[in-house]
Amino acid sequence: MYVVNHNNKTVIDSSLIGFDFKNQKSLNGNLGIINSTTTTVDETWEMPWGEQKEVVNQYNELKVELEETQAPNRKFNIYFRAYDDGVGFRYEFLPQQGVDSVAIMDENTQFQLTEDYTAWWIPGDWDIYEHRYNTSLVSEIDAISKRNHPDLAQTYIPENAVNTPVTLRNKDGLHLSFHEANLTNYAGMTLKVDNTSLLLTSELVGSDRLGHKVKRALPFKTPWRTVQIADKATELIESKLIVNLNEPNKLGSVDWFEPKKYVGIWWEMHLGKSTWDYAGSQDMNTFTEDAKPTGKHGATTENTKRYIDFAAKNNIKGILVEGWNTGWEHWIGFEDREGVFDFVTPYPDYDLEGLNKYAKEKGVELIMHHETSAAPRTYEQQLDTAYQLMNQLGIHSVKTGYVGKIIPKGEYHHGQWMVNHYRKVLETAAKYNIAINAHEPIKATGIRRTYPNAISREGLRGQEFNAWSADGGNPAEHLPIVAFTRMLAGPIDFTPGVFDIELPTKENNRVSTTIAQQLALYVVIYSPVQMACDLPENYENQPAFQFIRDVGVDWDRTEVLNGEVGDYVTIARKERGTGNWFVGGITDENARELTVDFDFLDETCSYKAIIYKDAESANFRTDPTAIDIENIEVNKNSILNIKLAEGGGFAISLLKENE
Repeated sequence: MYVVNHNNKTVIDSSLIGFDFKNQKSLNGNLGIINSTTTTVDETWEMPWGEQKEVVNQYNELKVELEETQAPNRKFNIYFRAYDDGVGFRYEFLPQQGVDSVAIMDENTQFQLTEDYTAWWIPGDWDIYEHRYNTSLVSEIDAISKRNHPDLAQTYIPENAVNTPVTLRNKDGLHLSFHEANLTNYAGMTLKVDNTSLLLTSELVGSDRLGHKVKRALPFKTPWRTVQIADKATELIESKLIVNLNEPNKLGSVDWFEPKKYVGIWWEMHLGKSTWDYAGSQDMNTFTEDAKPTGKHGATTENTKRYIDFAAKNNIKGILVEGWNTGWEHWIGFEDREGVFDFVTPYPDYDLEGLNKYAKEKGVELIMHHETSAAPRTYEQQLDTAYQLMNQLGIHSVKTGYVGKIIPKGEYHHGQWMVNHYRKVLETAAKYNIAINAHEPIKATGIRRTYPNAISREGLRGQEFNAWSADGGNPAEHLPIVAFTRMLAGPIDFTPGVFDIELPTKENNRVSTTIAQQLALYVVIYSPVQMACDLPENYENQPAFQFIRDVGVDWDRTEVLNGEVGDYVTIARKERGTGNWFVGGITDENARELTVDFDFLDETCSYKAIIYKDAESANFRTDPTAIDIENIEVNKNSILNIKLAEGGGFAISLLKENE
């Protein structure tokens, strides 16, 4: 058992630890301590890109060496680390005589809560994280009712469990967030919920095909089980517990990757203006050169040049093109998806090499797109070939996708087999100086410290749900929850920047924010790659677009100014290299007034502040595009009160003027 205390109060009560194995007896008792050692570490390491340049890694570690008191006398170690912002612990399986590997059927790590916390959670789905967040007491969590979601065909939720990070708050304002760090060659962990006893228990994602949850050669260490602990919500965002529990950078310099803003041929497909596929014939068995184009294909040479020109004109350094490669006629909804996509062959109307040259001449870099249709074996067969092509063209980042049920049948997106696939992609990409932005991914667990080519990922209900979701898209509270839940795991490719909020081509859909909140997301929702997702024509003659031109993507410092989970949050970030600051604040469906104290600014500087805020009439339901832009001078002593509309926000550029 273990117990966690915080400020002389028990926050995790006596909680059991144990494992069940295939063809071995369970490890759940009869253990004796044969040794224990303590270590203290106090170091600072540097992020090659990130929310801040320097990260303090300070902890006390206890290693407990255990041995069974009965045959077969297996040895087993547990490592505990205590930080100011939480705790982490992991298990180490040691060599056994006559046994070279173990197959884990269940890991039984308990987290015994001491009271009925309010929880912000999504169900413990083995395939996706793209559910709406729920707010309820732990005693009222009901993940089973989320099994049949109209937009999520691959959903598989076998237990009343939640995915992590899951964030809790008690009546006194104490916050706990449960997650894991360094998920390597192991199954993803969900947390099974006992509503009556308020007990959370690890529930690993399994493999129906292989008949176990984890199989590992001995010896090995598990991922870290983590509990971030904060006296106020803002401290959760400031915590670096998850990345600190990962190993140092294995790649060395990654100066071939440049954090950037990007545009792309993507949103127009979700709006129905164009298609991913060339022929538009969903009943085709394979793509052939004889396929007749429909005229709606989005990834054409001409259309791509239009986006490149727009990016070059507006201080945007990247362009993502989806639907450029063959195979889109026969992917989603088909059982036989092996071998469908070709990751080096463009459609006849897409001149890859010519466009790559054209983009470079304009100071813009192509971002490759590889949709695997959840057929990872097909992707692995082409990894080296596809990445060699990218390397030859000087393309250094790729957005990967895994839409659909995993092939082979019986594997899940979050199981050990797929965890290893995602890691193989990351490691192979690193050999070719390529960064990965993964969609339909495994969860972020801080591996970006070890492999900083893991730049971003999806792993939540993204912007696209606003364009086509049958349940009306993301509610106004979505992102004020995401900032305190999913974002604690790592960078998010949320694709902000919608200006045409009411989506006129989508009769039953709209975005539940104001334009001012869309601007604020470039600061609030962190990623080193940030998309200006709307159509270029929707940005033309829009003064508010200046913020997207100006805002940074790589930060020297981050300050969380205020916030409450699900209600509002304000974050300030200092851009690396320029010393300029940018501030973003967002609210839920409730209008409110927030105070920005500029005491984070440099003492000797004054700044030109360009403030983008909701106009008096603004409201995400009735007047989402109403925005006011104001210019003032501020310094370290300035304080500003800003009104946020329902579903609203504000964004501030703080451009350094003098020292």
